[in-house]
Amino acid sequence: MEPIDLEAADHDELYEHHRFVVDKGQAPLRVDKYLMNRLTGASRNKIQQACDAGCILVNGKETKPSYKVKPLDQVQVVLPEPVREFELVPENIPLNIVFEDEDVIILDKAAGMVVHPGVGNWTGTLMNALVYHFEHLPHFPDQLHRPGLVHRIDKNTSGLMVIARSERALVTLAKEFFERTIDRKYLALVWGEPKEPTGTITGNIGRSLKDRKVMDVFPDGSHGKHAVTHYSVVERFGYVTLVECKLETGRTHQIRAHMKYIGHPLFNDESYGGDKILKGTSFSKYKQFVMNCFDLLPRHALHAATLGFLHPRTGQRVFFESPLPEDFVRLLDKWRKYSAEKES
Repeated sequence: MEPIDLEAADHDELYEHHRFVVDKGQAPLRVDKYLMNRLTGASRNKIQQACDAGCILVNGKETKPSYKVKPLDQVQVVLPEPVREFELVPENIPLNIVFEDEDVIILDKAAGMVVHPGVGNWTGTLMNALVYHFEHLPHFPDQLHRPGLVHRIDKNTSGLMVIARSERALVTLAKEFFERTIDRKYLALVWGEPKEPTGTITGNIGRSLKDRKVMDVFPDGSHGKHAVTHYSVVERFGYVTLVECKLETGRTHQIRAHMKYIGHPLFNDESYGGDKILKGTSFSKYKQFVMNCFDLLPRHALHAATLGFLHPRTGQRVFFESPLPEDFVRLLDKWRKYSAEKES
């Protein structure tokens, strides 16, 4: 949320930037705290300034920070300038292209690269790189700034993505994702040891009702969208386990939220509690070992390892694999060595 210009906010014309309808089950909560959980990067002080400037409306009326929202209240954030219309600027950012033809581009995305521009990341994204390296990528009418994009992976997840290069590919691939015929497998290092060698996690995934920046699992179906993740154990290291996850659906943060839900958060996943020592001993030597592991892989341990789909032109199934990145390999080697020494 940008700083509020108090003088500009006195102008007659204000533009709606955000609108929220308070959930039916919401307990009374100050509007400044309510918005803190829903606006990325917005501090309580900024929200209070916005209230003072008349930029926070509840049911169409200016409100004070102390107002307590009630179920079905409409909360708006209005500002004196229109919602940012950004131009997708081409940037000469290197891309690791695994395969390309006239219809599709297969990319091996590095961890740390944001897929699409947004607040705090208007440049340096995968989209900026794509429009530099490839002209005339297709897009859906309501997604002008997402050329070729039919799916995405998180900023700190590495691995394979498919980009549509033709109108035919855009429509066909979108249909494949919708019909769940895309074959995607991920490798993840998780805390703890799943008891069974294989398992299936089923539970709706939606925005957390307490923190809108993360996703939560709603097994009763009261919120979110249907989500299914299949997993199998690849290698056990005692306190952590390498698992392969196959997505049946493709919800935001699906693997991260589902694995936390069954008690096995991804290693070093800050958003889902995996950046703490969740399993192991209390010895200082072990604690230092884990801290060193966190430094070795300063992100959540998740890699999009395989991608398979029906080629939009030939109709033949194509399949691509991505080796684990070097930092992930070193992390596994470190745990493998630790596990062997512990057993001996």
